[in-house]
Amino acid sequence: MAGGNHSTVTEFIFVGFTDDPQLEIALFVVFLFIYLANIVGNVGMILLIILDGQLHTPMYIFICHLSIMDLGYSTAIAPRMLADFLRQPKIISFSSCVIQFVFFVAFVDAECYTLAAMAYDRYAAICRPLQYTTIMSKKVCVGLGIFCYFAGLMSMVAHTSLTFSLEFCGPNIINHFFCEIPPLIALSCSDTSVSEILLFFFCGVNEISTITVILISYLFIFAAILRIRSAEGRCKAFSTCASHLTGVTLFYGTVMFMYLRPPSSYSLDQDKWASVFYTLVNPTLNPLIYSLRNKDVKEAFQRIVSKTVFSH
Repeated sequence: MAGGNHSTVTEFIFVGFTDDPQLEIALFVVFLFIYLANIVGNVGMILLIILDGQLHTPMYIFICHLSIMDLGYSTAIAPRMLADFLRQPKIISFSSCVIQFVFFVAFVDAECYTLAAMAYDRYAAICRPLQYTTIMSKKVCVGLGIFCYFAGLMSMVAHTSLTFSLEFCGPNIINHFFCEIPPLIALSCSDTSVSEILLFFFCGVNEISTITVILISYLFIFAAILRIRSAEGRCKAFSTCASHLTGVTLFYGTVMFMYLRPPSSYSLDQDKWASVFYTLVNPTLNPLIYSLRNKDVKEAFQRIVSKTVFSH
């Protein structure tokens, strides 16, 4: 992947967000706060689910995977981005660019499949409550979890192979803050038409297949909710899905905006701000989305705090 026809380019230079040193310091502080909140929120969610036995259910196991993936792809981006705010020029070696790209794509695409698995879990819980423990058995949950990571890995191999098989013979200035597909394709000095079509196809397979699973699951879920006679029952059933729907909307809204259109139509100056949302902001919001309105998470947190306080 990192070999071949790009030998004339050994490093890339990020443009970043601005040339104004004072604005860069301000952005450094803002993004550092966001990233620290991301780490605290996602690590806290992972530990809470691991430590509290009552959260060892399929829904929370998938949320735990989601937090791992959020940490994975945001950490592939944020530390270097923060360091780049404090230095000029913002140089990244070709091999480091490939490594950053690999981890980012693998975790982002694995998250697509995890969100689909979570939708299927909600379908089983609401539409098939009597068969839920059979449908979402431990074996099934483990299998779905492995499949999500495997799908992310396969997608990463495809995207990395297609992107870094292109020729990079100069210029080497990336109008972005990390190694992402559109700005890299924009730098290539070879014919990118075939790569653009294939990359668009693979993005489409990932996004459309997972969105289809989510939409079909929620069609059945909404139909089942409407059949519930009591308003309280409908409200309770819908509240179990509200967090997931919010997370799906935020994640897929920006990802589809970024990738489900021809790379030649990108406006890199505009799109790198959209990239900030799904690489840093969305992973930071997810722990809040899945905890603020979740009674089980609040009670688990109280139990952990109580055990910690009284053990001392």
